[in-house]
Amino acid sequence: MDNQLKEIIGAALAAIGTIISAVSTIPAKSKKMEKLFDGLDIVGNSLQATGNALEAEGQSEPSLEKAGNEIQAIGNITVIAGLILDLEEENEDKLVIAGNWIQALGGATALGDEFEDPTAAGQLFNIYGNLLQAIGNSLQAIGGTINLREKERGESGDSANNIIAAGSWIQAVGSVLSLIGQLQEENQEISSGSSDESDDRTQNLLSLKKKLIREG
Repeated sequence: MDNQLKEIIGAALAAIGTIISAVSTIPAKSKKMEKLFDGLDIVGNSLQATGNALEAEGQSEPSLEKAGNEIQAIGNITVIAGLILDLEEENEDKLVIAGNWIQALGGATALGDEFEDPTAAGQLFNIYGNLLQAIGNSLQAIGGTINLREKERGESGDSANNIIAAGSWIQAVGSVLSLIGQLQEENQEISSGSSDESDDRTQNLLSLKKKLIREG
């Protein structure tokens, strides 16, 4: 699998994962639905971690974008740990909150890379995409912190679920925008590569023609 394909597949998996995780924030009306949504959240974050890791692997040279994708993958893994490890509920919540803050940091780091080349294709989509993902993850972390504090006071710990849900959907929209930006960026690179190959062939033909004229 070449690097361009890795980045495209990675961005697609990340987008699908964020949408699945956002769906899991829909209020559950039964214990069965709640368990189903917990499973969806694990699947969603697993896809995000895989996608971010693939995107990072597809970038051969060190960059803020590569570092940002790696940080986001670490954040997803931290969230997954909070969802699946058999810990006290408070510690599970803290892991999920930490994972969302780490993802927000990753999105902000990748955002910095987009300002280095103002002529790059898909830059606007990538800027808004990474910005929305950072905002969305931050809202999820803030909502989780509010709920955790309520639980510590012996309350239900559900008052900030709307903030968490809003953050999840904002992240999902940002991830889709980043996918669009990635597709435009890779398309530009492919077109540029084809143009360079065409120029090389033209130069070779001209050189061959000159050689034939001299020999003739």
